[in-house]
Amino acid sequence: MTQTTPPQTDQPQTNQPFHQSMTAPLRRVLVRRPDQAFAVEDPEAWHYAARPDLAAAQAEHDAFTDILRKHGAEVVYHDMEQPGRADSVFVYDPALITREGAILLNPGKALRQGEQDALGRRLEELGVPVLGRLTGEQYAEGGDMFWLDDQTLAIGRTFRTTQAGVDALRALLEPRGVEVQVYDMPVGDGADACLHLMSVISPVAPDAAVVYPRLMPVPLWQELQRRGLRLIEVPDAEFPTQGSNVLAITPAVCLMLAGNPVTRTRLEDAGFTVESYVGNELSLKAEGGPTCLTKPLVRRA
Repeated sequence: MTQTTPPQTDQPQTNQPFHQSMTAPLRRVLVRRPDQAFAVEDPEAWHYAARPDLAAAQAEHDAFTDILRKHGAEVVYHDMEQPGRADSVFVYDPALITREGAILLNPGKALRQGEQDALGRRLEELGVPVLGRLTGEQYAEGGDMFWLDDQTLAIGRTFRTTQAGVDALRALLEPRGVEVQVYDMPVGDGADACLHLMSVISPVAPDAAVVYPRLMPVPLWQELQRRGLRLIEVPDAEFPTQGSNVLAITPAVCLMLAGNPVTRTRLEDAGFTVESYVGNELSLKAEGGPTCLTKPLVRRA
């Protein structure tokens, strides 16, 4: 398979809104194809299971983006140089997209510091205005937040997202009419591991979410119940293989890692069309599934 980045459309799109949704049809999405930085020499330092094979990871990524295009998404690439930043392939984390533009976040993982600067420049090239940014000790990562609805953002307080980060986001979002709900996550496997809020929940339709209840904050579980969401539970055996990391392409079609047959069957039984990709190098070794690999820019019916 070719080792060059596939052709892309780079024309800025300034037609607002962008999105405040996790599940509206995906129209434009930013990705980053793995480069040499992803083939880390010291996987333990990055908390990777092993050193990824770069050629195999690139082939997996190409197949992954082919699925997105198949369902009508325009795929654009974040190709600015990020030397030494292996995790920059996980473009979901350094920014939050709102209907007015982007807020640049501030990764709590020290090895990811600086990713937000390059991503911000790329977003502006693509016509996404930067509305603000977190600085100093205002730490937050995108994996700790998702839109509960188009006016409500759920944020997990974790090792990667601090109270100062939450306060900064609230100050930027509440004047724009966004309610921020904060949920405390458990310690999990410790500070070096990656237990984001979205490690345990993936919205797949306005009325449905894939969840791993064992590690969910009780108030979030109660909020989902209050909202009447259908909860599709991931079995214990499929949590380590990222069965709970599912990307909604439309409210009826979702994308997940291959190798999670029980979760897939439960999604299909709930009426979803399920696509899957092989991510042995791209995802399983590096702790990042389909939501992590994408930064949806435009979602709309």
